[in-house]
Amino acid sequence: MLALLKRDFLLYVRNRSGVFFSLLGALISFLLYIIFLQKNLTDAWSQLPNSTSLLNGWLMGGTLAVTGITTSFAALTQMVQDRENQVDQDLFLTDLGRWGLDLSYLISSFVISFVMQVFMFIIMSLYFQEIPIMSHLLEISLIMLLSSLLSTLVNALLIYHFQSVDSLGKLATIVGTASGFLVGTYVPMGILPNFAQVLMKCTPATYIASLYRQVLMREQLDSTFMGNNSLLEEFQEKLGVQIHWQELLTKEETYLIVVSICLLTFLLWLVLVKISSKKKYNHFILS
Repeated sequence: MLALLKRDFLLYVRNRSGVFFSLLGALISFLLYIIFLQKNLTDAWSQLPNSTSLLNGWLMGGTLAVTGITTSFAALTQMVQDRENQVDQDLFLTDLGRWGLDLSYLISSFVISFVMQVFMFIIMSLYFQEIPIMSHLLEISLIMLLSSLLSTLVNALLIYHFQSVDSLGKLATIVGTASGFLVGTYVPMGILPNFAQVLMKCTPATYIASLYRQVLMREQLDSTFMGNNSLLEEFQEKLGVQIHWQELLTKEETYLIVVSICLLTFLLWLVLVKISSKKKYNHFILS
């Protein structure tokens, strides 16, 4: 297992253009905010003291969620590449077998996604000079772990049956482009039509972005909206800090949703591997 994980890590890191493009979705949201969105959003909430610091935390949360999606997707591309080049059939002969091989792809994708989120977090924190207090770092790390796990499992389900890197590249373009919209970094959730808002609420990464924002913006929200709960709720709903269904979800409810989706997607992945492994093993023996 360790040999396969080391192989996946090295293949990812050595492909420098692949690393760059895996971060492109996050970089686009970061740069768009700096160049275009920051001034517009700051002007829209100019009545709030310290609005710039608030919105910087909002952007960081969304960008980290995008990073988890795109980097885990890029890491899982190795699985499709091995399948296309029939390298996986050689790897089946190892002691790990089909289950171990598929699990190695998941673990390497999970670790790569986590590391790249840490990297983007450091870059954005230094740029905005918004270093979170130490008490928040543990919870931010926990959210990074959940983000990496959730993104890896969802992406694994999406690409499991792809047979060529070329066709997967088309899906990667869609995922990279759509992820910034779906987590509300390009356009705040609250100003979109109802249908678009429902679509975003059905996207698992939206809840990851919400968790990031609630932690990164906690102190600024408390001080800015002290004694003005109605304006606080309006701000959190419009910017997707807390997700609104019948009412605003609490952080605990958001955690519960994320963990539930992780468990559900993991069970679906187990079923998918179990169904396909027998077919592929029989095909390998017959061929």
